[in-house]
Amino acid sequence: MKITQVEAIPFAIPYRKPLRFASGEVHTAEHVLVRVHTDEGIVGVAEAPPRPFTYGETQESIVAAIRKLFAPEVVGTSPLEREVVHARLRRTVGNPTAKAALDMALWDVIGKSFGVPVTDLLGGYTDRMRVSHMVGFAPPEQMVAEAQRMRAEHGITTFKVKVGRQPYTVDVEACRALRAGLGDDVELYVDGNRGWSASDSVRALREMADLGLTLAEELCPADDVLGRRWLVQRSDIPLVADESATRPAEVTRELLAGAATAISIKTARTGFTTSQRVLFQCEGMGVEVVVGNQIDGQIGTLCSVAFGAAYELTSRRAGELSNFLDMSDDLLAEPIRITDGTVQVRQQPGIGIDIDPDKLARYRQDT
Repeated sequence: MKITQVEAIPFAIPYRKPLRFASGEVHTAEHVLVRVHTDEGIVGVAEAPPRPFTYGETQESIVAAIRKLFAPEVVGTSPLEREVVHARLRRTVGNPTAKAALDMALWDVIGKSFGVPVTDLLGGYTDRMRVSHMVGFAPPEQMVAEAQRMRAEHGITTFKVKVGRQPYTVDVEACRALRAGLGDDVELYVDGNRGWSASDSVRALREMADLGLTLAEELCPADDVLGRRWLVQRSDIPLVADESATRPAEVTRELLAGAATAISIKTARTGFTTSQRVLFQCEGMGVEVVVGNQIDGQIGTLCSVAFGAAYELTSRRAGELSNFLDMSDDLLAEPIRITDGTVQVRQQPGIGIDIDPDKLARYRQDT
């Protein structure tokens, strides 16, 4: 079986409300649908969500990279020649989500060709993942109301709180309001998106020590080398590297430097192949992982579930799998459902992505 064509289709779906966090805000999901075609009629599908304020990619740059740089290198190879494909992709620096989507579409082809779910190919540890919901910048009462609604409607009991505004007032007050409004039977952790300084982070974590936070993610900038190490030495909870650890070499750097004690794995930026390498690094070094979210749509969420459910370590913690609920629509023919706080792996060959052609026609941007 050979790859005959690679498509990069830009599409745009508005969010019901803006998603705000320390590094920026998003009003519309301007993503790219990636489809890999083969000479046997099998088509692999994945999604690339650009985050220009994090990785420098835009919808336009992803489309251009795939169409002009990556597709010519991939066409003619076998989907099983993933190492050949990755060696060719590495000739071009950057473009992490474009590369990741192409990788996951290849895995989708392989799963469909063998007639098994990608989760089983990767490891097959379980058939579902618990869900963590991200609560973004808003007045405290709105953040509490959203979390309460997610618990009531979907059974979600783990919440990631976006911080990075004013640490001693706004951010701490929001976390206190969430703990008071949700009680002690939910898990709370924070994500600063590099919005605090190291000293602010230490003080804020101390002020919230009674809230039972379980993780703190990217509180200060990645290049604050000594400050991050100083913060880790003073934290009683795991410090998660996210934007600072987008490649295996960066994961090694952050862990060996003492700048982090846990790692966020996002299939949207490392696909399945490189996410495996990051996961195995973490297992070997004895650090925890969390399956993160790139503000993925439902396509990207299915990819995250497929990977996270495949391994024991990634399935220990709730994965960040619910941000698609903030989108006004999606491309899937059969929407994802969160039941009792979990999302199930789709028991069909590949990742389980079936695109609704009418929705794709409505939202695509290149026609």
